[in-house]
Amino acid sequence: MLLADEIVERTRSESDSKRRVLRLPVARSLREEVSHVAKYAPVVAAHSDPGPEPEDYSQPVLPGGSPSDYERYLNTEGLLALQKGPDEWVHRDELLFQVTHQASELWLKLCASDAAEAVRLIEEGDLSGALRLLDRASLCIRYVIAQLDMLEHMSPWEYQEIRKVLGHGSGFDSPGWNALRHELPRLGQSFHAARRTAGLSLADLYMQGREHEHLYQLAEALIALDEQAQHWRLRHYQVVARVIGDKVVGTQGTPVELLGRLVSKTSFPELWEVRNELTALSKTGEQADA
Repeated sequence: MLLADEIVERTRSESDSKRRVLRLPVARSLREEVSHVAKYAPVVAAHSDPGPEPEDYSQPVLPGGSPSDYERYLNTEGLLALQKGPDEWVHRDELLFQVTHQASELWLKLCASDAAEAVRLIEEGDLSGALRLLDRASLCIRYVIAQLDMLEHMSPWEYQEIRKVLGHGSGFDSPGWNALRHELPRLGQSFHAARRTAGLSLADLYMQGREHEHLYQLAEALIALDEQAQHWRLRHYQVVARVIGDKVVGTQGTPVELLGRLVSKTSFPELWEVRNELTALSKTGEQADA
């Protein structure tokens, strides 16, 4: 943008009349604009609303003493204080051992909570909502299984030092796992109640599955959850055997070989057995056709 004096300077080679024509209108225009602003600016300033102060996102707003809302909401101070510190370790892998098991308990807590809510939804007839939660519950167990890999990064000999400070601690006392075990029979009961309401046997449900899609998918979600539980038992047995051996007694006096025998345990045996029935029915049908 050119100021009035610059415009005049560029026209010095022109006639004085032209120069005056340029100087006066531009200068007058600028003076009028300045005068206009000076006249109305106080009025505008007096009536303008600056609005609320901009929010300072660098400062926490949630209650608590931690320096950020992230830390306050997640209670990271308390969470990270749940593990032993270096001055308490008998071996530095105690941190690995505690983190793995504590993280597993959190996933199992969510798993059991979702399973309990799925029971309620099934009883209310909301099979779609129950399916979503059961899929998530199965995913929780997959995460727990994956975390067991970390325990295989401990030396079998060095772990013996950690084992001495575990007391009678055992995976059989897992609050998360026991909470899930409590919900599994309730899941089976609510499923079978819905199946009976539909007037179907298990075999009928599978043979007519496309006509009862949500109920069929619910049966499959239950067996998927049961399957993940079996995978966990197997993986847990393998990790224990790899770290302390498969012919020894655990910290609670339980032989490790007992863990191996629990691998085949199922929570919904009828859903596994119906596969045998379907195969037998199929063969009977083939023979009848022949």
